[in-house]
Amino acid sequence: MQPGSSVSLVARRHGLSPSLLFSWKRRMIEGGHQAVHADEDVVGTSHVRDLEKRVRDLERLLGRKTMEVEIL
Repeated sequence: MQPGSSVSLVARRHGLSPSLLFSWKRRMIEGGHQAVHADEDVVGTSHVRDLEKRVRDLERLLGRKTMEVEIL
């Protein structure tokens, strides 16, 4: 079996392009290298988006409370 042929088989089985799988692999490796270099954990983008939304919500709430205090 040639290198990469198993990737082609998996891609075909799941209806994906082999280049997409290689791209995902490259991104995973690059993300891992960055995390190791920064000595940090790898965090999923969905988790980051959830945290960013929470920060926006808390900033909005803080703004409202600050305005209430100024009014009082």
